[in-house]
Amino acid sequence: MTRSRAQDPNVCGVTAAIAVIDGKWKTALLWPLESGPHRPGEMLRLLPGLTEKVLTQALREMEADGIVHREVHDVRPLKTVYSLTEFGRDLCEALAPLSDWGHRRLDRLAASRPAFQPESSDNSGLPQAS
Repeated sequence: MTRSRAQDPNVCGVTAAIAVIDGKWKTALLWPLESGPHRPGEMLRLLPGLTEKVLTQALREMEADGIVHREVHDVRPLKTVYSLTEFGRDLCEALAPLSDWGHRRLDRLAASRPAFQPESSDNSGLPQAS
């Protein structure tokens, strides 16, 4: 989904909302920010696999969408802190029921999978010849 879809007045509201949170890391970034302001280094530590480049890009897009606030403190070295805006907190509240639905879906998927049964009683993990 393109970033322009987030601002297109001719799309449905769900599409406009999804365009704002589209991507692997944006929803993951919302949850730590919901608990309070964080510095970029803290967010990198909280989310293994997230690179500094992707973090910077996601935070810039989220700031442009009015979801996060970037505050730079005039100290040496510069200290940058990100926090949710009121609009960002509204988004988190809107996403909470979707998150609940997602967890229920995962529970259903787990329940429908057959339990793992090893084929052999030896510890090699290989099937035994009969």
